[in-house]
Amino acid sequence: MAKYLVIVESPAKVNTIKKFLGSNYEVVASNGHVRDLPKSTLGIDVDGDYEPKYITIRGKGDVLSAIRKEVKKAEKIYLATDPDREGEAISWHLQEALKLGDKKVYRITFNEITKDAVKNSLKNAREIDMDLVDAQQTRRMLDRMVGYRISPVLWAKVKRGLSAGRVQSVALRIICDREDEINAFIPQEYWSLNARFSIKGEKKPLIASFYGKDDKKLELASKSDVEAVEKALKNSDYKIEDVKTGERVKKSPLPFTTSTLQQEASKVLGFATQKTMRIAQQLYEGIEIKGEGTQGIITYLRTDSTRVSAEAQAQAEKYIANTYGEKYVAANENGKKDEKRIQDAHEAIRPTDITRHPDTLKESLSRDQLRLYQLIWKRFVASQMAPAVFETVSVRINGNGYQFRVSASKVSFDGYRSVYMQDDEEKAEANALLNSISKDTKLSFEEFESQQHFTQPPAHFTEAALVRALEELGIGRPSTYAPTITTIIARRYVVKENKNLYVSELGEVVNNMMKEAFPSIVDVNFTAYMEALLDKVEEGSVQWKTVVSNFYPDLNEAVLAAEEELSKVKIEDELSDEFCELCGKQMVIKYGPHGKFLACPGFPECRNTKTFLEKIGVSCPKCGKEVVVRKTKKGRKYYGCEDIPTCDFMVWQRPVKEKCPKCGNVLFKKGNQLICADQECGFSKPAES
Repeated sequence: MAKYLVIVESPAKVNTIKKFLGSNYEVVASNGHVRDLPKSTLGIDVDGDYEPKYITIRGKGDVLSAIRKEVKKAEKIYLATDPDREGEAISWHLQEALKLGDKKVYRITFNEITKDAVKNSLKNAREIDMDLVDAQQTRRMLDRMVGYRISPVLWAKVKRGLSAGRVQSVALRIICDREDEINAFIPQEYWSLNARFSIKGEKKPLIASFYGKDDKKLELASKSDVEAVEKALKNSDYKIEDVKTGERVKKSPLPFTTSTLQQEASKVLGFATQKTMRIAQQLYEGIEIKGEGTQGIITYLRTDSTRVSAEAQAQAEKYIANTYGEKYVAANENGKKDEKRIQDAHEAIRPTDITRHPDTLKESLSRDQLRLYQLIWKRFVASQMAPAVFETVSVRINGNGYQFRVSASKVSFDGYRSVYMQDDEEKAEANALLNSISKDTKLSFEEFESQQHFTQPPAHFTEAALVRALEELGIGRPSTYAPTITTIIARRYVVKENKNLYVSELGEVVNNMMKEAFPSIVDVNFTAYMEALLDKVEEGSVQWKTVVSNFYPDLNEAVLAAEEELSKVKIEDELSDEFCELCGKQMVIKYGPHGKFLACPGFPECRNTKTFLEKIGVSCPKCGKEVVVRKTKKGRKYYGCEDIPTCDFMVWQRPVKEKCPKCGNVLFKKGNQLICADQECGFSKPAES
């Protein structure tokens, strides 16, 4: 009979860990959380001492009963939930729900599901860390307070089914703010100017870019600026003013954290954050490998640490030296801790065994599992390798005081780049012509090449970019990024098209309401401050009840004020210019899950509904009919002819009645400016308020 009981979270870990530990150990799974705050009420004693009121999660009674039977047989119980705050809290809830007070109970953690890691965790068993539990409990209570107190306000003022969240509301605010920046952006014209030279004995021309005059950089804002430079350089002699050669060193990248893995998987593999985490969880919990059985092949996936254990570094050093050569081994400078508090798991995401090359797992992994594992493996190997070294050459050309420059680089030692290059890493392009140039080289001017450009607005957030923004701003933690993004998309506050995130009309309404009534909840700095307070709770320097008791009264006051003062966003029975073809009544505008629609006011006797087309008072430039506000299938707003698909006119910016006085084209309203649809025309003027 097994003497010892090990309780893990996921059933996927059970057989793997049991195999590692042998017949003296029984391993069972809790299937995640077993207790939580009740769904029907707030579940927090806000009128007393803020104690949470936990109940057994529906459906977990049978799980707990089965575990209790095993508890009775065991001499020692090891709580082996995940190595982070949430895992610590689950262990505490298990201890409470199973009433383990009179038992020998130990907390064990392992950063990877390997035989050595699991066995070592038993040697380092400890008590439950109540500071970690309190930090997680505080987060749960703050989130519950925000969700359960603010969501009903949104139901009353907008529509049922909406939700507010402490982190999701800030994420929505960040996306809305970016949308406002994009809408207000006014393109600025600028020009580039290149000079083309020939060199005696060389087949290829030398093309240099305009820099400025007398070592001062000059911006070319218009065609007249370009013409002025070309005029000043007419019949000018050109000479090489300076040739500089040098060396540039590019450090190897750090191994993955949760955030950087989500970003790179999005950019390189096209994975949504939720998909990345789901597949990484599978790789962590264990994969059936032919000849080896079930093995966890990556370390814990929820981490913001870039530290690598000494054992993993030593293994990597040996592998790299044997596979690539001694000169490719790094000096072990990577993986240093950041200045900020490192949370959750204490290592970066890496393969549990560096010698397990992705090619050896092709038959054991699905296509997506293999692609993600390959990304993690390459990034970790690269992080332990020597920097890449580039030879650089830069040439300055002078003509009548005006300066042109050209530079290039080539790899002299590929270092980590022999294994891995980041998606946005520049490609070094050698220019053999530059290596043969000296200050005495004679140049023959051939021609100028000029081109008009326009500045571009900030890019729409992608999931990867939003994760990066949340991390940089100190909002949320590794375990919250994916569910936060999933929630705001599921609530239709945000729509995703071609990887970009766009705010829906519903998202705009909710964000504006949150900014008006609950400014601190959607304040980026305040949310980051709350995260810092949770870190203090984890450190034991701040009491959790202090955080909760300071937070709730202000929230409650704001909710009461919002219930009284906030206006309903619904437009009750707004008349349209359409008439019901069934009963003849003038139809009204209603709101549904997908936005506005037309409904007969005779409901329920008449149930006629129609698609709502919001006219903007502008004629279609193609056919003369009305331009209306439309939405894509995913909810993004655009402007198109009411006769679509017969007429194919559609644009993203709002057109106006006025035509461009310069070329007669359509004018769009962008921010506080009217802009011509034809960028080459370039006409713009302030919009009338």
